[in-house]
Amino acid sequence: MKAVVHDTFGGPLELRDVPDPACPSDGVVIAVGATGVCRSDWHAWKGHDPVDLPHVPGHELAGTVAEVGPEVTRWSVGDRVTVPFVCGCGRCELCLAGDAQVCPDQTQPGFTGPGSFAERVAINAADANLVGLPDAVGFVTAASLGCRFATAFRGVVAHGRLQSGQVLAVHGCGGVGLSAVMIGAALGAEVVAVDVSEAARERARELGAAYVIDASGNHDTAATIHDLTGGAHVSIDALGSSATAVASVGSLRRRGRHVQVGLLLGDAATPPLPMDRVVAHELEVHGSHGMAAHEYPAMLALVEDGTLRPDLLVGSVIGLDGAGAALGAMDHPPTSAGMTVVEIGR
Repeated sequence: MKAVVHDTFGGPLELRDVPDPACPSDGVVIAVGATGVCRSDWHAWKGHDPVDLPHVPGHELAGTVAEVGPEVTRWSVGDRVTVPFVCGCGRCELCLAGDAQVCPDQTQPGFTGPGSFAERVAINAADANLVGLPDAVGFVTAASLGCRFATAFRGVVAHGRLQSGQVLAVHGCGGVGLSAVMIGAALGAEVVAVDVSEAARERARELGAAYVIDASGNHDTAATIHDLTGGAHVSIDALGSSATAVASVGSLRRRGRHVQVGLLLGDAATPPLPMDRVVAHELEVHGSHGMAAHEYPAMLALVEDGTLRPDLLVGSVIGLDGAGAALGAMDHPPTSAGMTVVEIGR
């Protein structure tokens, strides 16, 4: 099959022929229809999140079941599916409790093994991890759900417990952030979007943000959010930096909820959060690491009925031969807002 491969961290991303993946006994092989290009893939390529080399990136995928292992009972060849970026083992205490997204024996396509920048990809524990796609949801839309939209949905709904009329602050308007803006607006919240990019702020406004704030320079974004709204009930760091994490916590009103979605790696892994404020104002601080397969139907129902439009977050659709260049372009600030999705066979 064709796949995008890199042999060194930060090295060339080449489209080449590689062996087809073997089908796990409890898993499936998916013929990839589409896959997202995500900053998490960039982190792995750069070596910030080490992977075994040579490596095939890609973890936001949708496609058709092409091969089924003998232990699989719920899925058949030809089923249209997507998967969470965290695949649980399906057997441990956490998986059985519905928390596969923090399974200690998890697998992640594009991280623990070869990913979906390829014509085919293997998925373990298929009965626990596959998500059936409604006919109305195409592969490009489903791939855009990926880790970004699904993670934002769970962050806003499960951790943030956002209600209509409340204030949601979103720090960083990339794929996760714009997803959170759309979800918050659809739920009836007053959304404040924060970003350094004018294009990203404008896109956030188009997706329903009531206020947009320029985070460039020495702008005190937390103070501005308090001035505009009285403080956020829910605030999400969708970028992943010390500055955005601290600003997110600082933008909360009393008893507010901070959700950390953006990855904090390397020197940014231990931001100086104001824990005195967390205690005095009884703030909640949550990490959010994707969404388990069993939680997808509620989100997909809102996509199917048009309440949520993740397709509007797609900025460009490219072929597999352009995936390497698209990932490499993340070395530089984006020139436009919106996700890039690879459509296999395009």
